[in-house]
Amino acid sequence: MSYRIFVINPGSTSTKLAYFEDEEKLFEENVFHDAPYLASLGPVIAQLDYRLELIRQFIVENDIDLNGIDAFVGRGGSNMTCQGGVYELNDKLLEDNLNKVTGVDHPANLGLPLARELQKEYGGRVFMVDSPKTDEFCDLARITGVPGIYRTSSTHALNLKGTVRMHCRKNGVRYEDGNYIVCHIDGGMTISAHEHGRMIDATNNAAGEGPFTPTRTGALPVSSVIDYYFDNAHKSKIGIADTDFGSLEESVRAAREILTRNAGFTGHFGTSNSDTVHEMVRNGDPRAVRVWNAMIYNICKAIGEMATVLCGKVDGIVCGGGLLRFDDLKQQIRERCEWIAPVAFYPGEVEHEAMAAGALRVLRGEEAPLVYTGEPVFKGFDD
Repeated sequence: MSYRIFVINPGSTSTKLAYFEDEEKLFEENVFHDAPYLASLGPVIAQLDYRLELIRQFIVENDIDLNGIDAFVGRGGSNMTCQGGVYELNDKLLEDNLNKVTGVDHPANLGLPLARELQKEYGGRVFMVDSPKTDEFCDLARITGVPGIYRTSSTHALNLKGTVRMHCRKNGVRYEDGNYIVCHIDGGMTISAHEHGRMIDATNNAAGEGPFTPTRTGALPVSSVIDYYFDNAHKSKIGIADTDFGSLEESVRAAREILTRNAGFTGHFGTSNSDTVHEMVRNGDPRAVRVWNAMIYNICKAIGEMATVLCGKVDGIVCGGGLLRFDDLKQQIRERCEWIAPVAFYPGEVEHEAMAAGALRVLRGEEAPLVYTGEPVFKGFDD
């Protein structure tokens, strides 16, 4: 029996769509949206009708027949933390995404609401696969040296789990039977440890962990951050010279801008374009060579850390993401890390393939869909 699956993945200025028959992707397109108009609508939830109408137009204009579709898969958003896997849409999951219960007003929150609206028209089932809020951390991974501050799971879960599952299928093994270090290496990065199908630890790049990236700081020495941030000599360099540091809100805003947008290649070179920076490396620019190789060094160091999480019992190091288009990056990872375990590279993203594959596993009866309860995975420790 063949299954038809339609994937919906909203982004900042477009909604990515893909259509699968079983594992075969028959089309993948971006439906672009007018950015100023989106901004004029205010919060993300106000974009729902606009995006839905453009998707409907796209379906009609491209003569796509969704009647009798088996499943829609919507990108997960700001729901409560949950274990990884495939969730069938229920009212609580829909409500939590619409209400952005974990506080992030991102277009991904519309993935499931858009899928539900299309389901009303065409039928089928609606699924979410490996939410961005996937949390499978072991307890030891959560503890820090400051009581009340816990490490949280905020990762590229969909790409990470999709890439390692693809790797396992290719090699004729089950994801749940092995231990893997899985890396997403792109504008944002996650280095993660997977033990028998659970992502038990991972770097939280947006929170300042792991390697620095084209836009993010990576891990930093905290005392140096404090000194640097409040040193007037540096304020103009990092774009906060006019910040009112008497305002806590302004201070936090400026710090977050540095952490997630104005660091990495942007901080060093004024651009986050990896191709531009790599061209400087190819031309022998000494600063570019130093920073580029330091980024790779830190990727490898994080891989080594995850090897210790798995007690050295690693069946493979599986890497995906856009920066794998650079051969020297792959070569250095092999040189530094292949003694741990065999290294495999899968350049690019596999979000849509991962979403369709999750739905397909449920439709074929290979696994049962999980039930979203709205209860977070981790609420703190009792003692």
